[in-house]
Amino acid sequence: VSIEVVDDYRGILKNQCPVIDVRSPDEYIKGAIPTAINLPILNNDERQQVGTCYKNEGQSAAIRLGQKLVAGSVRARRVSEWASFAHSHEGALFCCWRGGLRSRIAHEWLAETGSIIPIVKGGSKALRRYCLQRLEASADHSWLVLGGRTGSGKTRSLRQLSNAIDLEQLANHRGSAFGGDIALQPPPVSFENALAAALISINHDRPIVVEDESRTIGRLALPDRLFASMQRAPLVILELSLEKRIANIYDEYVVNGVPSMFTNALGRIRKRLGDALYRELLGLMEEGFDTGNKESHLQWIDSLLTNYYDPMYDYQLEQKSARIIFRGTVDAVGEYLEEQVITG
Repeated sequence: VSIEVVDDYRGILKNQCPVIDVRSPDEYIKGAIPTAINLPILNNDERQQVGTCYKNEGQSAAIRLGQKLVAGSVRARRVSEWASFAHSHEGALFCCWRGGLRSRIAHEWLAETGSIIPIVKGGSKALRRYCLQRLEASADHSWLVLGGRTGSGKTRSLRQLSNAIDLEQLANHRGSAFGGDIALQPPPVSFENALAAALISINHDRPIVVEDESRTIGRLALPDRLFASMQRAPLVILELSLEKRIANIYDEYVVNGVPSMFTNALGRIRKRLGDALYRELLGLMEEGFDTGNKESHLQWIDSLLTNYYDPMYDYQLEQKSARIIFRGTVDAVGEYLEEQVITG
């Protein structure tokens, strides 16, 4: 059976082609493209055995061992998983590390059942190289940066725009110490691949709007050249009253929040808060979660904003003041940014 090989990496990412990644779980967990699912041809232990055999006895012996390890019901189950995915995901592709043996063997096994799907030329390595090229080129795009104090609703405003990228969504983190559990963030390679896919899917001829971020979002770092480009870009500031920002934080973070996440996050900034403020905030926070007292929550949010986040952000904003091109309310900022995107 002839094997169709696909090397349209831009099309794979832009069209969100479903990909069966047949690498081992240990390889996959280090990073993949957003539309890849891990249905390995060899599990971690099998891959280690085959790899050792390859080093000691060569490729032919390694292939024989792989065929022996993945035989009978084990092979049938894995092929069935591939077939089921391919049947429910039109345009599916096979992918391994370099588009070599594992993809080709998976293709052959699946073809024996009557299903034939192409493989990605060069595998995950080629897709990764293409993503890195897109990230490098992104520094030359036109950017607009949306800023504002904590709780201003920047993310909500960003998602209403026609040419914007939500970096925090890609990083699965809201940016601050209270932004989420870093253990739930994707690996760096997956984050960068997802960012590259987002860049490919957006209009490069128009300004691209992103939120004002630090170099890191949780434990993930923005690519150097992209971050440097954002640091030079025009800045639009969303302004909202303290009362409304407190209400936003309560509704978006606290209502369905896990108490330990908040107390742990507070502990991470204890030194910067000082012991007295830390103890005051922790007491209010614990009272709010223990008793369900909304007023206690509103008090610690108010204090945390006015004593910590606002002074810190105002200082940072002062360093960027020359880049500010517009300030306004939610509606005014939304209209202004949309106009800038449309007119270019």
